[in-house]
Amino acid sequence: MRVGGFGGAEGLAAYLEANNVDFLIDATHPYADTISTNAALAAGQTSTPILALRRPPWQPMDGDFWVDVADSEGAVRALGRAPRRVFLAVGRQELSPFCKAPQHHYFIRSVDPVDPPLDVPHATYILARGPFNEAADQALLASHSINAVVAKNSGGTATYSKIAAARTLGIPVFMFKRPPVPDCAAVATVAEAVDWLYQAAGLELPRGV
Repeated sequence: MRVGGFGGAEGLAAYLEANNVDFLIDATHPYADTISTNAALAAGQTSTPILALRRPPWQPMDGDFWVDVADSEGAVRALGRAPRRVFLAVGRQELSPFCKAPQHHYFIRSVDPVDPPLDVPHATYILARGPFNEAADQALLASHSINAVVAKNSGGTATYSKIAAARTLGIPVFMFKRPPVPDCAAVATVAEAVDWLYQAAGLELPRGV
């Protein structure tokens, strides 16, 4: 196990070679586009077979009101000038652009404290770690009179509850578009990744796996 960065594509390539890595699986977050790009470049530099594990994005359902935005800057523009009560679930690194729209009251949910806090007059911080459930998120949005949600289209089930809760309450969701991904082999599930790994290694998949 390694914690921390590699030093770009070149650093990751050196790590792959130094550790005699045979296969590389990119299982990062859908919005971690920098490491995904570096992984693809490092795999190409070292001729290491690579697979991307990519969760399918959420799809809008009947009753959803999604506004597609590119990023935080786009969300700030799309929110408009009229004051809103905005639930932010985009990650701490994407928060700073919202300081350009101090008229809104922001409700920020994060795993770790936001430090420094946003330079806005009205911000409420909610420390919590997923997975979350729809009933709790519906109660959270309703109790704070939230009238806008800003989120990333992360896919999966761990954080989908806020999207379902917004649908039930008729709240618009300003949804970040997925960033571009490198052109490499990709699967949607861990089971498919395991199957790929066994096939790439020329091994027979054990029964029951």
